Amino acid sequence: MQSHRSFANTTHHYGQQFLGLGPDDITLAVPKLYFGYATGLNLFFPFSVGASCCLFDQPSTPEAIFERIDRHRPTLLVNVPKIIHRMASHPQASQHDLSCLRLCTSAGEALPGALYSLWKDTFGVELVDGLGTAEMWHIFLSNKPGQVKPGTLGKAVPGFTIKLADDEGVPVPRGELGRLWVRGDSRAICYWQRAEESHEAFRGPWFASGDKLYEDEDGYFVYCGRGDDMMKVGGKWLAPLEVEDCLLRHPAVRECAVVPELDEAGLTKPKAFVLAAEAGEGLADELKAHTLEHLEPYKHPRSIVFVDEMPRTHLGKIDRARLKEMA
Repeated sequence: MQSHRSFANTTHHYGQQFLGLGPDDITLAVPKLYFGYATGLNLFFPFSVGASCCLFDQPSTPEAIFERIDRHRPTLLVNVPKIIHRMASHPQASQHDLSCLRLCTSAGEALPGALYSLWKDTFGVELVDGLGTAEMWHIFLSNKPGQVKPGTLGKAVPGFTIKLADDEGVPVPRGELGRLWVRGDSRAICYWQRAEESHEAFRGPWFASGDKLYEDEDGYFVYCGRGDDMMKVGGKWLAPLEVEDCLLRHPAVRECAVVPELDEAGLTKPKAFVLAAEAGEGLADELKAHTLEHLEPYKHPRSIVFVDEMPRTHLGKIDRARLKEMA
């Protein structure tokens, strides 16, 4: 349950103050309006300042987005990692002029540093990655235009307070993995008719999410995954996103996801599902060697499975639960 002030709060703090939306902006969104991410950035936020927004009812393919950029010349593109990758790796990417864009946002799932670099090198447009939840209505943690640190979620949006803590709310030291706690005036009231879950998630003024992050030496927050996505390998915690980012830096990898699997001794090891540009002979060994070169030994995937398509949830995110069943 959300109150009306949630929409006004995030519109002011994130849309107007943080992103600097103004009456001359034109927004275009990859996700449709039934996603809160787009409801804010492609409806509420532009309307609040007299800006324009582009709406279309066709599927958001790279071709459809390129065509609308060519036609409408938007100044802000509301994007998601899946389409960011498909646009940047499109055979005709270099033929499209995206110079009208002053900014492109990303949310919905983690944006690896390798994907940020691919987009920036291809189009020259800054990508601003952020994190929001339905419980806080919209984005409360984000990189700031002009101050982006690739591979991170940036810092708290003004109007919000972030802390990384244990399950009881006791803060963890900087650099250590912690549960994300956030407070601000867009916090939901409760989960409708779900008292037990509400009691667990809403603690006084705080919302305690299931996300795991750490704060780096520059005060930027790094997303490591949902609590149930983390795996313990050889007694050490492993964030799948770190391995995925490494794999994505190999030119043969288009998409990937890392999940835990049990070896013959019943010990947890990382397993990678990879959508490759071309899965030639020996590529699995090449990818293992690539991760061993760039990561600590315990982090490299012990097995790699090539897939023709990644399973996805109804929200378009990679379905990690399904991959765990397949592992």
